[in-house]
Amino acid sequence: MSIALIVLLVLLAAIVVLALFVVGIYNRLVALRNRFKNAFAQIDVQLKRRYDLIPNLVEIAKGYLKHERETLENVIKARNIAFAASQAAAANPADASAVKSLVGAETGLAGALSRLMVVAEQYPDLKANQNMMQLSEELTSTENKVSFARQAYNDAVMIYNTTRETFPNVIFAGMFGFTDAQLFQVEDQAQREAPKVKFT
Repeated sequence: MSIALIVLLVLLAAIVVLALFVVGIYNRLVALRNRFKNAFAQIDVQLKRRYDLIPNLVEIAKGYLKHERETLENVIKARNIAFAASQAAAANPADASAVKSLVGAETGLAGALSRLMVVAEQYPDLKANQNMMQLSEELTSTENKVSFARQAYNDAVMIYNTTRETFPNVIFAGMFGFTDAQLFQVEDQAQREAPKVKFT
């Protein structure tokens, strides 16, 4: 065997090993990206459930809160904005700006809902309404599920971002279009806790 042939075989072996290494990095990043997209889908399910509950809650409150029309309109407006932001983020959870918009819209919705709950506290007949109590319980339960889904999503994003940013993955991640994923972070203290809904 000539030296040129040995060098060629070593070079080919090195290229094959490098190619397999790069394929392994690519496949790992794809798996992690799919994991955080799936985690976002779980958030999306709970958000849609909440968005479906809100119009029912407002409809029941309408009969009692005739003088609070602006509060009710603000809740529906905030719900529609959050719903649209949710659909945009669900279409591509890897789009950091879409997730950021959703976080902002969710913050606005939480504020509008908390104002509705404060107003509703002033109406004893509304607080005693069985449908209102049931919807409030469902809303609180859904808020808890959103929190758990958000935590799972953020965990998946953290693992993806860490893997993407570590050496040597960082060299290939940019080449293959693996961008940084956005955490679903709460923007203000009011949103950090599920809205307190009490109708007892």
